[in-house]
Amino acid sequence: MPILKVTDLHVYYGSIHAVKGVSFEVNQGEIVTLIGANGAGKSTVLNTISGLLHQRSGTVEFDGKDLKGVAPHKVIRHGLAQVPEGRRVFLQMTVQENLEMGAYTRPGGEIAGSIAGVYERFPRLKERRTQVAGTLSGGEQQMLAMGRALMSKPKLLMLDEPSMGLAPILVEQIFDIIRELHRSGTTILLVEQNAQAALAIADRAYVLETGNITLSGTGAELMESDSVRKAYLGG
Repeated sequence: MPILKVTDLHVYYGSIHAVKGVSFEVNQGEIVTLIGANGAGKSTVLNTISGLLHQRSGTVEFDGKDLKGVAPHKVIRHGLAQVPEGRRVFLQMTVQENLEMGAYTRPGGEIAGSIAGVYERFPRLKERRTQVAGTLSGGEQQMLAMGRALMSKPKLLMLDEPSMGLAPILVEQIFDIIRELHRSGTTILLVEQNAQAALAIADRAYVLETGNITLSGTGAELMESDSVRKAYLGG
């Protein structure tokens, strides 16, 4: 059974029809990616799933529950965490304080163990734990945003453009971390403009164009697709 099922989703910004009848699902343990050009509606889909935007029609079911009208902080309690585009870490807080903020839905006694787990996965953050987040590099801020989301112990982790603005070597590091999270059992929905990197790690993928899903298949199938190669892989 899918952990996330999106059915015939329509989302508007005023009179602009941004998402036009999108349907897809994510099964337990998968990495699923949504690829597409800037402005295709990828972030809008994620923000609707997490309750930051409201659909005009269609359903979002997570872990068997309909999320329509559920407030974003309650969506997190259901086990769905989003790493937003542009990282959005708390710039004036330390690394440690940012991680603690990620655990606000959880009992206090469990937090120390979770922070230790994040530091094990991101040794760089451990070195910087007393540093103010605004002084971190872009790659370190991305790691912190991912670590903060993991603090809520999510059943599904949604990543919105994790490689945006990062140097190629850091992009590689971030994708290695995503692979590692997947190997350790995290289910991931990835929105990414770097189609090559996203398809290389995805179990399944969907292509979003101007608010519609135009193609779907395994990551490998889409990597081989002529239309995908022409549009997104520079081939």
